[in-house]
Amino acid sequence: MSDLCLAIDLGTGGPKVALVDPQGIVLDYEVHRVATTLSDNGAATQDASEWWELISAAAARLTTTHGRGRVVGIAVTGQYASTVPVDANGEPTGPCLTWLDTRGGPHSRRAFGGPIQGYNPRKVLRFIRVNGGAPSTAGADPIGQILYLTHEEPELVARTRWFLEPVDYLTMRLTGVASATHASRLALWMTDNRDLTRLAYDEGLLALADFDATKLPPLISFGDVVGTVTDVVANEWGVAPHTVVVTGIPDLHAAAIGAGATAPYATHLALSTTSWVSCPVREKKTDPAHSIATVPGLSNDSYLVINNQETGAAALDWIRRLLGDEPFTSLTALAATSPPGANGVRFRPWLAGERSPADNKAVRAGFSNLSLSSDTADLVRAVLEGVAANSAWLFGHVERFVGRRLEPVRLLGGGAQSDEWAQIFADVLERRIERVDEPLVAQVRGAALLAWSRVLARPLEELVTSPPVSVFEPTGRDLYRELVAELPRLFREEGRARRRTKRATQST
Repeated sequence: MSDLCLAIDLGTGGPKVALVDPQGIVLDYEVHRVATTLSDNGAATQDASEWWELISAAAARLTTTHGRGRVVGIAVTGQYASTVPVDANGEPTGPCLTWLDTRGGPHSRRAFGGPIQGYNPRKVLRFIRVNGGAPSTAGADPIGQILYLTHEEPELVARTRWFLEPVDYLTMRLTGVASATHASRLALWMTDNRDLTRLAYDEGLLALADFDATKLPPLISFGDVVGTVTDVVANEWGVAPHTVVVTGIPDLHAAAIGAGATAPYATHLALSTTSWVSCPVREKKTDPAHSIATVPGLSNDSYLVINNQETGAAALDWIRRLLGDEPFTSLTALAATSPPGANGVRFRPWLAGERSPADNKAVRAGFSNLSLSSDTADLVRAVLEGVAANSAWLFGHVERFVGRRLEPVRLLGGGAQSDEWAQIFADVLERRIERVDEPLVAQVRGAALLAWSRVLARPLEELVTSPPVSVFEPTGRDLYRELVAELPRLFREEGRARRRTKRATQST
């Protein structure tokens, strides 16, 4: 009965809670769903108290099954670019404003908007030079969310002691300590990322945003121990009394660790609710035209490439619900009965707008080239191919960003469980795909290895090994090149159509 670490992955769709041994083997886990409350005014919120209740119950069940008192370390990963307002005890004072929430857009545009691609050049250049990124004028980041709360919900703000990212909220509930890192606050844009040892928010950037820094948690180094669990957590969860809790980390970082892609330029592609392409690099760099940058990485002297496509495996979940909640395995098996190219059916996967490699929250998804002979198998296959083609569009820009060919590509995330989809990615990207075993829990594995590095007092790189993989080689399909090549044109056309519709509505 060896010691274990407990890892939590708080995805947008809900939390995963897992027990992981020192070799990174996931012994057992639970997955739970949570709802996102959406409204026409741009609100997209989740109940942070519900997260805690689901995670606490799952942790207690897992430790009861596998032995109470065995857990000696806890790590949290998950969604970022979201804001949880909490009081001095870490209790939520309101719902979490998720990365989809755009109610802060008007306030962000007043603060940072201007004539150059929608930005005030003086302000945005300072952000890019110091931080590497810049606030979204759509308001879909913590700056926009906090500005919205400050101006629109002052009573909630008066009750609030800290504005936390979801992963930092959970670590505070575990330890009672408010903390953050350069990595967990990457979407706040308020740290000087030229020097990752400087554990302070940048006063110049704070001034540009007219931001109150007193409600931002203190910064500590990536992977440091935040503290030990409270007595209440130890008793209710069944973990050892002095269990250590390490800093919360974004799912981007956990994915790199869990995929074993921690060496320079070792590439992973996440096919989760959203999707991204990333690899470690040594330099701070930004491509604002395509929403690609580097962010604080897995140590104080490294960076990770960051980008994000708003719809990844969520597209398959969307069509699954339309078709009566068919199991994912049934849907992907059905897609396999349609030939490559889906008999000409095309799918544009921008169900929630897009961020990388082109930023437009207003664009929307759609099918095209349908005919009387198109069937359900064609529609589902078109969704799989459309998401993969969108990734390939981004992938080309990422390769230009890092200045080299990226291969092989480690694939992980819930969508990666499908052999059919993994092969489509290999064919569309024209790259060798190495899908990690148990791709659904790769990120909890990554978070747990970070906890183990602190429990065992060993460098993270000594614990990260290449997990077993299934290999998918590209078979060479020219029709997929056409599919990828037409996406930028379709994106521009859809953007223009949305602008015309908006102008016509305003005129009416």
